[in-house]
Amino acid sequence: MREAVNSAAVTFRGNQARHRHGWLRLTPAYSVQLVERLVGELPARTRVLDPFCGTGTTLLTCAEQGLSCTTVDLNPFLVWLANTKAREYASADCTRARTLVLRMAEASRRAAPRDPWLPPIANIDRWWHRPTQLALGRAFAVLARSQYSPAVRDLARVAFCRALIGSANVSFGHQSMSFKVNGTLPTSAVARLLEGAISEVNEGARVALTKPRAGALLGDARSLQGSVKQRRFDAVITSPPYCNRMSYIRELRPYMYWLGHLDVPASAGELDWRAIGGTWGVATSRLTRWQPPEPTARLLPELVPVLTAIAERSELLARYVERYFSDMAAHLASLRQVLRSGATAAYVIGNSKFFDVLLPTEQLLALAMERLGFARAHVETLRTRTSKAELFEFLVTSVRR
Repeated sequence: MREAVNSAAVTFRGNQARHRHGWLRLTPAYSVQLVERLVGELPARTRVLDPFCGTGTTLLTCAEQGLSCTTVDLNPFLVWLANTKAREYASADCTRARTLVLRMAEASRRAAPRDPWLPPIANIDRWWHRPTQLALGRAFAVLARSQYSPAVRDLARVAFCRALIGSANVSFGHQSMSFKVNGTLPTSAVARLLEGAISEVNEGARVALTKPRAGALLGDARSLQGSVKQRRFDAVITSPPYCNRMSYIRELRPYMYWLGHLDVPASAGELDWRAIGGTWGVATSRLTRWQPPEPTARLLPELVPVLTAIAERSELLARYVERYFSDMAAHLASLRQVLRSGATAAYVIGNSKFFDVLLPTEQLLALAMERLGFARAHVETLRTRTSKAELFEFLVTSVRR
């Protein structure tokens, strides 16, 4: 076991300077360096599966190294982003995308006879001051009306997303996102952000990828057969949501509302309820009525005393942890059906702490793997995490029997 390190290079922060990997700063991303190491250990012609797509790190890394990869996610925005990052772009696509974004930037500066469409984000004034909202709306109206090819429009969408978050009243001083008090931005700020964004996006888009590659599919990690159909895979490289009650959809909301993946506030909660580890809105309230499909002690008796200890402080959090492992068990059972015998599986996962109770997620995942058709489960400590001294990130590997 290697010594755990605490380095930005092995977190999402290390991805930001890596061309397409750094197009958008999102916390679901995990280390490009680690994925490159894992992909580099695979034989040629290996078919890779990532059942938790996130920002498409595994898909893009495989495309860069010439392996076929299929990735799956419940979130349509993440599926779009992964496919956009892993697409091949012609030089003409980049030129046209720049032309389109410059038109968007010009529109953002000009006053209009009537206010543009704005998405129905709850408390939108918390995200952007009113003049910034209108500037973004005018820019988006140009994008929405454009008749360019899907590739061109997707590059412009990425640039727009960068301007969205660059002009928002948010801070990324830690892993997640928090709101901050900002002064009103000048009208020209959105235009400058758009112009800078398309230059950086095009720089990554012009870097050729190595074939073959597959793509991202909309689907559920607990029922993979419905997404991948008859395909069978030789390796898994993935990072599922951590069992820590951090809602991944929280910071994705601005992108998803503007691009049309969410239409009412309740939609975010519905999507989070369907996701493994989801905790946003109704996902929390519905936990009070949730019951495991089978007794937890049947598969993971080691989890029972942990649940009991957590329940002494919060019955709701104990139920959240139980549902997380119930969902992960359903995922592993489904995963085995789409892997060839001898396929390798690599999971990046973090442990958690609830009150004074340490949840050894990595050990429980390894045990679940061995009881659900996998063998030789091994846990490697990757790094310490910045939140609490007891928290680490691990690599859990196993082989399908």
